[in-house]
Parts: sequence; structure tokens; C-alpha cells
Amino acid sequence: MTSTPEHHKSLLEIVRSFSSQKLVIIGDSIADRFLYGAISRVSREAPVFILRHEQTETVPGGAANCAVNLASLGANVSLISVVGNDEAGRELREKLDSAGVDTSGVVTAEKVLTTTKVRILAGLAHSNKQQVIRVDYEDLPLTDDLLHEQLLEELKRRVDDANAVVVSDYNYGVVSRKAIDFLRQSALSRGVPVLVDSRSRLESYEGLTSATPNEDEVEHLIGMPLVNQEQLESNAAELRARLKFTALLVTRGANGMMLIEEGVPPLQIDAVGAHQPVDVTGAGDTVIATFALSLGCGATFSDAARLANYAGGLVVMKRGTASITSAELETSITSDQ
Repeated sequence: MTSTPEHHKSLLEIVRSFSSQKLVIIGDSIADRFLYGAISRVSREAPVFILRHEQTETVPGGAANCAVNLASLGANVSLISVVGNDEAGRELREKLDSAGVDTSGVVTAEKVLTTTKVRILAGLAHSNKQQVIRVDYEDLPLTDDLLHEQLLEELKRRVDDANAVVVSDYNYGVVSRKAIDFLRQSALSRGVPVLVDSRSRLESYEGLTSATPNEDEVEHLIGMPLVNQEQLESNAAELRARLKFTALLVTRGANGMMLIEEGVPPLQIDAVGAHQPVDVTGAGDTVIATFALSLGCGATFSDAARLANYAGGLVVMKRGTASITSAELETSITSDQ
């Protein structure tokens, strides 16, 4: 989709107002670890390669990655989440602090294991490394009522002066039913948009402002495969109505995005940038961060979706869990003539 110079100018004006916004994120924080190594030889113990370790890097993932993206885009952002009193939790908090995220709402819990996803990337010496396996360290979903109450109090303290709220639900239990009810009653009544990224329980967020599912998640929610564009449009529209969202932004990978709004024809937004992504890890966090931040600035859903599309096109060209800056976003917009 090609925009006019006037429209590019209006999108740039939205981006330049990012720094005046305050956003709150509540959700599941993840420590994304990337272990890099070179294949040295075949093991004598088993028919497997031996990987000579080169470096290990830990970066914020999940809700924490969304928070870092918002801070990188210039927003004032507060994260409400839980980490364990372990090495991964301490590293995660340090990375968030250094990125400029307000972590005063992040609770360190003695009995919680910080969710950690270790991606092992291997290759020959001096070659590009490819992900060969991922090892997940997960706790049971959070069910501690006292912790949930503590998180709810943190949310209540921060919502009053927020321009938008993001819920990042990776199904680890940080977002309670009470938190959802509070956002539905308090934030929405004040006209604050509440955006949801939920991997497996989007139906629990009925009545909030919008969500950003991908095509696979839409298929799962409607219980049938989507075989063509017309079916995607009709079923996504039915899903939006059923969940009582004001809008639904469906991410489609190389096919861009599709925005569904009540009373408006579906808007298909073509992908920007290279057709072959380098790495899609965490791209959904960047998309919802940009979408929410734009709406917080007062942008229309269509303009917010277009900006999220530019952001998604940028971040998939970076390796690992990454973020983008407002300067990069501006450059992408101005170069799309």
C-alpha cells in the first residue's frame, strides 16, 4: 500500500509525539537467552556435533520486550510483572533498567522461576549461526492470590495517568481475572485504549479496545482453516464482533496486516521492507508496542496499524529479540515513497 506525501507527514507527526506518552504494560516477562557456538567436531559419545561455546546473551522477552520497544521508541513506560529471585530474573531487571523502563512495578518472588527460553545457535567458524534447538525453563502458571493482589495494586497506581495500556499474555498467569476486569471498568471508562496480545486466551479479554492476533491464532479461535482472503476477512470480522473489540489487527507475516474495524471495510496493509525476514523472534511485541503507542497519541486505528506495519518490517530484519527506535521508524516511513 502506497501512501501520499501528506499521509507520510501525518504519520511522522505521530511518531514525533511518542516521547510525550506514558504507557503501562502488564504481563508475562521472559528472559530470552541466545547461546552462540561454533561446530568443532562430532562427539565420540553419540552421533551429535560438539558445539564450542562462544558467547551467551540475555535479552528481555515477552512483556519485557514490549516494554523495551516502547522505551526505545521514546515513550515513558512502566512494566508490571513478576520475576524470580534467580540469575535470569536479575539479568532481566538489569536489562530493563538500562533500557529506561520503570521496573518499580516488577515484583521479585522467591517461589517463582523466571521463565527463560534458551535458543542455541550453531554454525561453522566465521559463518552465520542458525538456531538448532530451544530449551525452555518454565514454572507452573502463577496462581498466588497475594502476588496477584500486589500486581493489581501496582496496576491501579499507574493507570490513572497512562495514555494506553498493553496486556502481554504468554499464558504464564501474571494477568489475573481481577486485573482484566479492572482494565475493562477503569481504563476504558476513561477513554484509555487497552491493547491485548494473548497467545491462548484472547476470549478472556472480551470488551477491551483491540488485539493483534496472527492468522494462526485467528484460525484457532474460529476453529477452522482460513483458505482465502475473503474467508479471512469475514471470519476476522465475526471474531471482532464476538469479542466486542473496537478493532482487530491481524498480522500476516509476508502478507502484511489486516485491520478490521466496526462499520469500516477491511483494510489490507501490504508488508514493507524485505520479503525474507532475518528473524521473527519477538516481532509481535514490537507490533503491539507501536500500535498501542500510536493509539495513545490519538492516532486513528488505520494510522496506528500502518505504523505498526512499518515497525514489524524493521524488527524482523534484526537477529534475536530486538527493538527499534523512533528514528528508524521515521526513516522507514520517509523511504517508502
